[in-house]
Amino acid sequence: MRPKVLVTREIPARPLKLLQEKAEVTINGEDREMTVEEIIAQLPQKIALLSMAGDPLSAKVLGTGKDLKIVANYAVGFNNIDLVAATRLKIAVTNTPEVLTDTTADLAFALILGVARKVAEADRFVRAGKWVGWKPGLFLGSDVHGKTLGIIGLGRIGTSMAQRALGFNMEILYTDVRPIDRSVEERYRAKYVSLKELLQSADFVTIHVALTPDTIHLIGREELRLMKSTAFLINASRGPVVNEKDLVEALKAGMIAGAGLDVFEEEPRVTPELIQMDNVLLLPHIGSATFETREKMALVAVNNIIAILRGETPPNILNPEIYSK
Repeated sequence: MRPKVLVTREIPARPLKLLQEKAEVTINGEDREMTVEEIIAQLPQKIALLSMAGDPLSAKVLGTGKDLKIVANYAVGFNNIDLVAATRLKIAVTNTPEVLTDTTADLAFALILGVARKVAEADRFVRAGKWVGWKPGLFLGSDVHGKTLGIIGLGRIGTSMAQRALGFNMEILYTDVRPIDRSVEERYRAKYVSLKELLQSADFVTIHVALTPDTIHLIGREELRLMKSTAFLINASRGPVVNEKDLVEALKAGMIAGAGLDVFEEEPRVTPELIQMDNVLLLPHIGSATFETREKMALVAVNNIIAILRGETPPNILNPEIYSK
């Protein structure tokens, strides 16, 4: 009997075909997330689950998969999975790191450029037929080149942001749990500072941290008050890292100049006030959304599953302790 795999949403054709060659695949063919009840109903007898970032895989859900050996998350983030429960149940959990680093950094830098130069607002203006000719004061924005970029979390994506900032001759400040290797700092001309100093000094603050209990509402009212009134906040990491209510208040009060957001605190819900603000650029969580990267992500997830089917340890395992005696 061929091993059975559940895929909770359509993935690119080439990785799907590779998986179908190795297993009997049940896939949600509808253009929507599966409900918790649907996942629970489909999990029995499945060896593997290829899940999406929005699938809420609680201990209760995972516990229904009596034969489940792996959850391969089609994302870098895995806060949708109860990792403690998965470890207790001896279920391997994997993600898709590295392959989306540059693509996500491209998108985050696009947010910087877009919100600083009022790209979306100007586009709407032209489409509405309001443009009657060149004016000296029409859609004046902020320069990006030569400004100071503050990077919160200098991991893979944060480092890629620093690399892009060099091309704009930006001064680079960063903060993290600890300083990175001195040689890496020198390569990117990056200076390690406290979060407070970064917020006070940066013209653009970009967030690239994982969502953990320590990073929930890392940026709230007090942090926003530290920022320059001319500064912009960029978030392409996880929505709950920023207190959305406090961000709205800061924008209304003019504490900061604007924001570029690819993620939100209660996705897909967006705080209504943000939608009404012209100085906020809003995107529907598309940091990794290119044809090339999404296929690479699917291949990584599929290869993690295939490793399990071969009796091997998956290359991107997040809880290797399940194999310890």
